[in-house]
Amino acid sequence: MTRVLITGGCGFIGRHVAEEMIAHGYDVRLYDAMIDQVHGGVEVRLPEGAEVIRGDMQDPQRVRAALDGCDGVIHLAAEVGVGQSMYEIARYVGANDLGTAVLLEAMLNHPVKRIVVASSMSVYGEGYYALPDGTLLENVRRKPADVRAGNWNATAPDGQLLSPVATDEDKRVDLASIYALTKYAQEREVMIFGEAYDVEAVALRLFNVFGAGQALSNPYTGVLANFASRLASGERPTIFEDGEQRRDFVHVRDVARAFRLAYEKPEAAGELFNIGSGSAYTVTQVATLLAEAMGLPQLSPEITGKYRAGDIRNCFADISKARELLGFEPQEKLENSLEEFVTWVRGEVVVDRGAEMRRQLEERRLVS
Repeated sequence: MTRVLITGGCGFIGRHVAEEMIAHGYDVRLYDAMIDQVHGGVEVRLPEGAEVIRGDMQDPQRVRAALDGCDGVIHLAAEVGVGQSMYEIARYVGANDLGTAVLLEAMLNHPVKRIVVASSMSVYGEGYYALPDGTLLENVRRKPADVRAGNWNATAPDGQLLSPVATDEDKRVDLASIYALTKYAQEREVMIFGEAYDVEAVALRLFNVFGAGQALSNPYTGVLANFASRLASGERPTIFEDGEQRRDFVHVRDVARAFRLAYEKPEAAGELFNIGSGSAYTVTQVATLLAEAMGLPQLSPEITGKYRAGDIRNCFADISKARELLGFEPQEKLENSLEEFVTWVRGEVVVDRGAEMRRQLEERRLVS
């Protein structure tokens, strides 16, 4: 039986990937530091049959032990949070970039056939935009002075208003946060290593992942979990800017299937893929849908009209490449999955730390 090491395997995405791999006949070993911010001291329900090794990605000895006897790696371990990355810089660079380097060095003595690394849509910065005549632009950046003045939408140099369009893998990266920088470094480390050592390497650029099992007490986790924590605590979801920024929300079970396909498909070797739903939602739309699903429509989102450093305006996925080479097709749309998500939230102990997150950012002048 093929044994796969899943780093970060006790986390939200990792547990679902483990379930997917076990269901398709793989032997799974999970490696995870079990940090309090993510797991909060709560007992984690792990897939039956998964072996667990607890350890830090920056511990070479533990990483080598975790790799022993494994045929492949799915590398999910990372600190996650755009806002937090802007002030806990060493923590993010250490865990994400150095942690990946330690893993790759360990693989020199424990060769594997394939490694699949979790990258992020954040590496794109702003997604593609189009001029009124249809001309595509890939290097759009909003000026800090403009967004601080409340001019949220991206414009062309001559002032023309731009229309956001789906972003494919050919778009050049534009790193707008420390988190994005570390995710791109993880991606490139793995791909360079794979080419140099004849290891099949694949990178998946994940868009906004949601579903049951997200850390509801971690304010730097996914948007939907943050909104759910606020609502479950009787508070209005907090939204920066004007709430009209667009994102792509993809269900965690679709993401887990994408990792399995990326691990299995011969055509995936050496490639990177967008993994999203292929649909765009405004952040206000998501908060409103969730409040209605939780029976709390009166808790309309608080639109702060403030800019958070590192945020981008629009980015949503073109998933044509994943469809073609992986056979990936999203099966669970956001609007059809909220009932299951809400049922799970109601069974959890929720600690809302949204106000604490906002205070931390404001104290460091990262919100203006």
